[in-house]
Amino acid sequence: MVVINLSRGWPNPALLPTAALATASATVLASPTIWQPALQYGPDEGFQPLREHIAHWLATFYQLRCPLSPDRICITGGASQNIACILQVFTDPLYTRNVWVVAPTYHLAGRIFDDSGFAGRLRAVPQGATGLDLNYLRQELVAAEDKAHREQNLAPKVKPARPWTKIYKHVIYATPTFSNPSTLTMSLSDREQLLRLAREFDALIITDDVYDFLQWSSDPTGKETQPEHALLPRIVDIDRYLDGGPSDEWGNAISNGSFSKLIGAGMRTGWAEGTEKLAYGLSQTGSSRSGGAPSQFSASMVAQLFPTRILQNYIAHVLQPAYAARYHRMMCAINEHLVPQGVTPTVPKGTAGGYFIWLRLPASLRATKLAVLARREHELEVAPGNMFQVQGDPVAEKNDFDDGMRLCFAWEEEADLEEGVRRLGCAIRQALQER
Repeated sequence: MVVINLSRGWPNPALLPTAALATASATVLASPTIWQPALQYGPDEGFQPLREHIAHWLATFYQLRCPLSPDRICITGGASQNIACILQVFTDPLYTRNVWVVAPTYHLAGRIFDDSGFAGRLRAVPQGATGLDLNYLRQELVAAEDKAHREQNLAPKVKPARPWTKIYKHVIYATPTFSNPSTLTMSLSDREQLLRLAREFDALIITDDVYDFLQWSSDPTGKETQPEHALLPRIVDIDRYLDGGPSDEWGNAISNGSFSKLIGAGMRTGWAEGTEKLAYGLSQTGSSRSGGAPSQFSASMVAQLFPTRILQNYIAHVLQPAYAARYHRMMCAINEHLVPQGVTPTVPKGTAGGYFIWLRLPASLRATKLAVLARREHELEVAPGNMFQVQGDPVAEKNDFDDGMRLCFAWEEEADLEEGVRRLGCAIRQALQER
């Protein structure tokens, strides 16, 4: 029996636009006016044509109230690399109090924060079907500020003052739309209130907006029209207009985007958006100042996908239908094999998206033990909920997800998704019998 992996959050190779990338590469290498700058270090802010294309693309998709200047865009080496760069420029490991993480969270993000000096200072902000626990966050922010004042932690201790940077007191990290792993989408009200808290307490909100373009109707009949525009404004968009706009020239939000889920993680190309001041400051990360744009050649290739709408059409006519089919096939299998055993899937209203489905297990089962059983007895890899804890948070009841499990429908072949869920059903049945 072949192992089926419903844990791996990678795009299936068949869903990558290899033909379009081959053409884009040939175009770049055939034109000296493109390949000469593309093979150099590149400007700190990134490949200018791609910045311009992204600005127009985002303005259209998010239906922005006013034009989006390319000066708000900084090309990055992808979402993970860019989080590290954001922390290098805009935080101080002693002065910045905490990193507040919407939980459950992307399980590999914690190491990035640890490496920037925040080990032991990550704190979970619970999110459930009713929304973010904003009252808890406010309470904890007040406590953190009280502690900072008692300890006279009133100015950056490590980072020198520089004209291109601001050191924030707090960092808030979230994936607001089709979150990994919970699949929840933060409401507009919660986005606005979170931003108001960030302004009040001098926090920078880092949002991984990497799944927004992968959306479809949650109606399994296929009768509903597939969405063409974003479900909700990003927090960085809200920062442009809420209560008159940003409280200063830096703002309190940065959108972390990536082409990894759209054209391939190996391209190592993404973008960040914030105020013009924030975007420029990000481009001044030491590694960018030394080496130039972190993905200059790849960015020049990606730029070729925009003028004739290759990327936009690929998302609309290949990725959205393919992922919708995979999602509905897995949901159908879940309803057949898991729901009768007491498993509850997270089912969005209206619009679904992303890569994952989050399951709530019967009260008598623990996901960590079930995952071991599924691998040992049923040749199935699944991701138990506690994999997505905020590491080091001391408030256990706010940070325990061992009643949950994440399934990914992106990596395996579509035909194997149903079989994987069937195997999980067998593992659950076995676990219930062995209680």
